[in-house]
Amino acid sequence: MASDPIAQDAPLLAARRITKSYGAVEVLHDVDFDVRPGEVHALLGENGAGKSTLVKILSGFVQPTTGSVLLGGQPVSFAQMREAEDAGIVLIHQDFNLAELRSVEENIFLGREITKGPFTDRTAMQARARELLDRLNCAVAVTARVRDLPVADKQMIEIAKATSRNASVLILDEPTAVLTKQETDTLFALLGRLKAAGVGIVYISHKLAEVELIADRITVLRDGEVIATVPAHSISQDDMARMMVGRELTDFYPHIAAPAEDAEVLLQVSELASGPEVLEASFALRRGEVLGFAGLQGAGRTALMEAIVGLRPVSRGRVELRGRPVSLRSLTEAKAAKLAYLTKDRKGKGLLLGSDLVRNFSLLALDKFATPFIDKRRERAAFHRAAKRFDLRAAGPAMKASSLSGGNQQKLLLAKVLEIEPEIIIIDEPTRGIDVGAKAQIYGFIANLIAQGCAVIVLSSELLELIGLSHRVAVMHAGRLTAILEGAAINEEEIMRHASGLTAAGASAA
Repeated sequence: MASDPIAQDAPLLAARRITKSYGAVEVLHDVDFDVRPGEVHALLGENGAGKSTLVKILSGFVQPTTGSVLLGGQPVSFAQMREAEDAGIVLIHQDFNLAELRSVEENIFLGREITKGPFTDRTAMQARARELLDRLNCAVAVTARVRDLPVADKQMIEIAKATSRNASVLILDEPTAVLTKQETDTLFALLGRLKAAGVGIVYISHKLAEVELIADRITVLRDGEVIATVPAHSISQDDMARMMVGRELTDFYPHIAAPAEDAEVLLQVSELASGPEVLEASFALRRGEVLGFAGLQGAGRTALMEAIVGLRPVSRGRVELRGRPVSLRSLTEAKAAKLAYLTKDRKGKGLLLGSDLVRNFSLLALDKFATPFIDKRRERAAFHRAAKRFDLRAAGPAMKASSLSGGNQQKLLLAKVLEIEPEIIIIDEPTRGIDVGAKAQIYGFIANLIAQGCAVIVLSSELLELIGLSHRVAVMHAGRLTAILEGAAINEEEIMRHASGLTAAGASAA
């Protein structure tokens, strides 16, 4: 899809010598950036590098301290995002900006409703919404309430909403973080059509393989400064990562020693079923093991783990912890059994975004600090120890969790869950939406857990992550665990064969 942009094309949108300060802290330093007609310009950098601040300035959400924004070569100043959207600049936020209690079609046209005379023309809105969603191969009902939809559908609604506005510049911040490969391919096909129509696209992603695939130019930010702007074909993924973090990324995946042959089986799952999502799954997890779980969206991985930890009912089968049958009915019972679960939805289910860091950290392990009243000194001391252990970068303990970067939110969630001192840890999408530097830290934390004698299950949509971390990889397809791969069989081709249902090989419970 990528092609060399035409050098003589004047930028559609440009930032010139932009700085941005919050009080005494300058987060952008003399930044130049632009996007041309019919190109994808990728903007890369670690969390906190300044990417989101820059695109918020370009889209009118934030005002620069100094410098100028040019649209079609002319200086512009937007008092609010609505003015930028009216000028053809549309930003799709990493965090969804949807009205959860309204329908899909109401969200797509919110504030820009189609009318017939003095009345809203719902028939026309629903027809247009259907057309926009069909372009994305999204079959969600336009009358469905957004609150009841999975996160992937919500992302597609955000994209449909943006493309309904006939943008000349489209800015996408981590658009594929919650999408399957098939959904991502559909999005890329749409971006290709927009490119051909002369739309300029600014693309932010931590998935460097995607950037390599679709970008024409790449700009790397580090600590608020532009490190380089280069043609995409001129650098590799390793080069991108190196420029982002300012160091060599040797040993990105840590060496994790294999469990002993006679290692204790901590978790045994036999012929487990849970509603229509999980039809049958059998596997074992040993002390000192990282067991990866692969599968396409809807394969049943998350539902299986939720059934194991008591978040959804088990309709058939057996779960054993340390050789004893259990029937967990809540996370509280799972905690008592030294079993912890990190949800992939850290913003919606994992953290209280409006609360401070200490409250988020101690909530799951509150009984450690309450006798019966909460010992604030002990609670805060434990938080500071965890913040140091997990390299949690925050202004202070009173900071709201919503103000943390994605990587630091994930570290906070890890700190919160591990404070209960579990032996078995299930982590769903451990590095979704976080940068390469934070990813390497998360992988190091997982290695440390194994070194301490824990066992870890990792669910991930990134195959290289599963391959790099796992001793074995279990693969699910259509609600069934279809294979458990070991050794040389842990490769992308073999995983995808089983995940796509292209093999009839049975699962092993070994």
